[in-house]
Amino acid sequence: QVQLVESGGGLVQAGASLRLSCAASGRTFSGYAMGWFRQAPGKEREFVAAGGSYSSYADSVKGRFTISRDNAKGTVYLQMNSLKPEDTAVYYCAATNSYFYTPTRASEYAYWGQGTQVTVSS
Repeated sequence: QVQLVESGGGLVQAGASLRLSCAASGRTFSGYAMGWFRQAPGKEREFVAAGGSYSSYADSVKGRFTISRDNAKGTVYLQMNSLKPEDTAVYYCAATNSYFYTPTRASEYAYWGQGTQVTVSS
């Protein structure tokens, strides 16, 4: 079992930055691919970014968001710059035992955090 706890969400104005953190516990963190997804009200959960042996990003966040990880701390981060109102959503951290393949579909992740709210005002 892997437990994931997100933090770092909040209310910011458009153009601002936020850094989300996801602390993992329970298993060897370095062997897991880690992903970030988001879900806005009335919409499906969508892929944002993922990192394992390589990183992958949704087109909507490329160049603005960066995923990184600190294996020693068992933590994955999502640095979000130039935030837009359309980035408003609950952001979820996810993990799966697949380091060399970086999944982009929610169904491929086995473990999920509880989510953290990000609200971007215009």
